[in-house]
Amino acid sequence: MSIDGPITIETRISDAIKICPEAPEIFREMGMGCCACMAASAETIGEGAEMHEVDAQTIVDRLNEACK
Repeated sequence: MSIDGPITIETRISDAIKICPEAPEIFREMGMGCCACMAASAETIGEGAEMHEVDAQTIVDRLNEACK
């Protein structure tokens, strides 16, 4: 996936961090310590959200809002 364009549930966590400087803080606020996790380079936001029982669409919405 290209890291251009809006962040989606299929965006890798590591790409979201590259796109949105506020991403680490948003992930932490949502209960996902993904930035330091080894899986962040391969795991999508949707996969991470499922593992942490967090609503993926809420994370995506917050990330895209922060990156406007």
